[in-house]
Amino acid sequence: MKLLSTTVKNKVLQSMERLLDENRSAILKANKKDLERFNLEDQAMYDRLIVNNAKIDAMITSIKEVRSQEDPVAQTISLKKLENGLEIINKTAPFGTIMIIYESRPDVTIEAAVLAFKANNKIYLKGGKEALNSNQALTQLWHNALKENNLSKNYIQQLVLNRQETQQFLMNPPEQLDLIVPRGGERLIEFVKQHAKCAVLVSGRGNNFLYIDEDANWEQSIKVILNAKTAKISACNALDKILINSNIDGYADKLKDLYQLLDENGVETLVDPNVNELIKDADPIENPNIWKEEFLAMKCCLGTVESINGAIDKINTNSGGHSATIMTKNKESALQFMEEVDCAAVYQNASTRFTDGGQMGVGAELAISTDKLHHRGPLGLKQLVTNKYYIFGDGQIRE
Repeated sequence: MKLLSTTVKNKVLQSMERLLDENRSAILKANKKDLERFNLEDQAMYDRLIVNNAKIDAMITSIKEVRSQEDPVAQTISLKKLENGLEIINKTAPFGTIMIIYESRPDVTIEAAVLAFKANNKIYLKGGKEALNSNQALTQLWHNALKENNLSKNYIQQLVLNRQETQQFLMNPPEQLDLIVPRGGERLIEFVKQHAKCAVLVSGRGNNFLYIDEDANWEQSIKVILNAKTAKISACNALDKILINSNIDGYADKLKDLYQLLDENGVETLVDPNVNELIKDADPIENPNIWKEEFLAMKCCLGTVESINGAIDKINTNSGGHSATIMTKNKESALQFMEEVDCAAVYQNASTRFTDGGQMGVGAELAISTDKLHHRGPLGLKQLVTNKYYIFGDGQIRE
């Protein structure tokens, strides 16, 4: 693949920033069509589908942030000269062609494309049918930005395919696919893994946990819980499960206060048997598999543990590997939790809502990867490249 200069790529991004601002009414009109035909029963997906002027502002900001970042391509990772005279340089290189499959969120059409393009990749955007009009409007603007700068629209392509057509595309793509990122539930991920012929990078489910240690600041814990659970239920970084150490001072009263506060904020709270002994009218957890579920709703599970080790075991058994928080003033406990919990992002005394490319300082994100290869956590610009070795010689042969 031909490498575009940083100047050319940034000019395309500047064009796109302007086009988004100039075409706000057209974008909002297209999004209105999607919203009007959407089934309101799935509130989380509906929330992700909405585009307004604030969302358009955020799209423009994400492009500006990526444009300001250093070009990730052709950066030297290592350089070494061997005794035989060979000079070996390891450099970053584009993946080539990326495909992303996602639901509902039109802003992914912006964030995924800007990252892929700046990293000199081509990208196929396979959005959900619920966002068809919004995605078409945004993709057309990408094509206009590319055309303004004398580049082919093939760098950024929208796919409109049903399930069977998607399966065929994965099995027999029109060109070599180098990386596929499915952003969705476990059924989508398994579907892609089953049919894809290239690397699949998993953007896993949330199902995030918060553990209240016996050394926690209680007022701080309440503040963090309410933010993580109620601020945006449609986000994969929202809180779903709360564990409290039964040895915390004032355990019974604090547990009841927490349950009541969640109820007052509209959160349906299911409880384990230990909690149920103290809060008789609470709805019990009847199926233990619910600890593995991502809710994307005003709903959570509340349970007790007797130690930090119990919390770590519970989280590692049930979480989606996305994010987990410990509330504690004890630094040693925090470090043990953060080292032993098997999640992409681990926190001390902070909301899981910060697991986001923009919030974590990487600008826009393609996804939050819960894989361990080739990257874990927010997939930003620097993560959308692979590497290549350049070996310069002068007739050397291996004896």
